[in-house]
Amino acid sequence: MLTVNAIAATSATDPLVRTTIERRDVGPRDVLIEIRYAGICHSDIHTVRGEWGEVAYPLTVGHEIVGQVTEVGSEVTKFSAGDRVGVGCMVNSCRECDNCRAGQEQYCTNGNVGTYASVDRDGTITQGGYSTHVVVDQDFVLRVPESIPYQAAAPLLCAGITTYSPLAHWNAGPGKKVAVVGMGGLGHMAVKIAVAMGAEVTVLSQTLSKKDDGLRFGAEHYYATSDPATFEALANTFDLIVNTVSAPVDLAAYLRLLRLDGTLVSVGAPPEPLPVPVFALFGARRSFAGSSIGGIAETQQMLDFCAERGIAPEVEMISADQVNEAYERVLKSDVRYRFVIDVDTLR
Repeated sequence: MLTVNAIAATSATDPLVRTTIERRDVGPRDVLIEIRYAGICHSDIHTVRGEWGEVAYPLTVGHEIVGQVTEVGSEVTKFSAGDRVGVGCMVNSCRECDNCRAGQEQYCTNGNVGTYASVDRDGTITQGGYSTHVVVDQDFVLRVPESIPYQAAAPLLCAGITTYSPLAHWNAGPGKKVAVVGMGGLGHMAVKIAVAMGAEVTVLSQTLSKKDDGLRFGAEHYYATSDPATFEALANTFDLIVNTVSAPVDLAAYLRLLRLDGTLVSVGAPPEPLPVPVFALFGARRSFAGSSIGGIAETQQMLDFCAERGIAPEVEMISADQVNEAYERVLKSDVRYRFVIDVDTLR
């Protein structure tokens, strides 16, 4: 076992602390990655605070991981020492169910193995990327193109694929009107990716405080949802709405912004249930959907797409000692637009 430095939550209420965790020995199909950067996702906060269910503490979170391969197992064929790689939200799946066979491991019917807080194949609880090293099966490791700035690449492994996947699935592109609800870590990536796909993009944010950024990222329109006139002006407008907000929203109000056969898809995950007003669906054969991350093949496709189009997240670098402060700022929406931990400060 390899003992490595890490940051862990010891309870739902106490601050995260520096500690050490153990990584399994490198098996025949495993890749040992020296982590360089780890993004902070709102999911990390929900998890460590017990908002999505019971947690086995201590727990190291983090599923936006970028680093360098330092060792490979004897049967590894996809990677070599020195390769620049990433790890996202899952590190294994059953490989046998229909969804896995279709390259949709994120929807594994037997449950994929999350990068943290999941039961791993050896019966241990997986520990995430707020650490100096991780050991991952080669099939769940991504190649990070050189043209993506190293320090900015990590959030693509969650925020990037979480927004790319529904945009691709619902065919965002030329001739489509797409609205993005929320301009945070997920939202700003949704804007950049939808614009690159060729869609006409509108941002729906609570205020106009980030309007200049939204327009700079390529959105053509930007509205404040705190203004009731917004919902009147935009009724029956959009083919697709991507809701990135991890808090309750008025689904009826947003559903009425969809045109005939439009879809509202949620990628933000509030801890509270969202009641679905069915009469808002009836009026124009509208749909309400949810979307998770992407499979491994689609995640690599997203990375290559971002490399080709020059897309990268907007990040604020922090040291390992600033994680607790960063959590508080995320909850106050005081980040533009994703915190990334410089893991060298943890060594």
